[in-house]
Amino acid sequence: MATYYAVIHKDKDSDYGVSFPDVPGCISAGSTLEEAEVMAKEALAFHIDGMKEDGEKIPAPTTDFKAVYEEYCNDKDFHSLMLVTLQEKVKKVRVNISVPEQDLKLIDTVADKHGMDRSAFLVLAAKKIVTGSCEL
Repeated sequence: MATYYAVIHKDKDSDYGVSFPDVPGCISAGSTLEEAEVMAKEALAFHIDGMKEDGEKIPAPTTDFKAVYEEYCNDKDFHSLMLVTLQEKVKKVRVNISVPEQDLKLIDTVADKHGMDRSAFLVLAAKKIVTGSCEL
């Protein structure tokens, strides 16, 4: 997972433009800030995936807010900064397990209560046991 600063640009006659100082050439736009955020996430993910496919080195994200802000705050079209986090893509593997029917119902009931699917619930439970947050 990596978080990059996105610079939001806006002039009175345009949509919100988005650029990434750490990822030259990666740009996006949206007619609202909410749309610009969604489009920025998609653009960054697509750009980074392309760089990986081409064997290019992925730039490390800047962590110094003040430095990024000071570099862009005086631009006439500067609007704001936004953080865009890329979730690491993890390959999922289908497994077949056998559990007693009443235990499966319990798992599904608790998972649903917490807004999770069965797989997410089982992974979370396993992680809690492994990290010691929950005992067997």
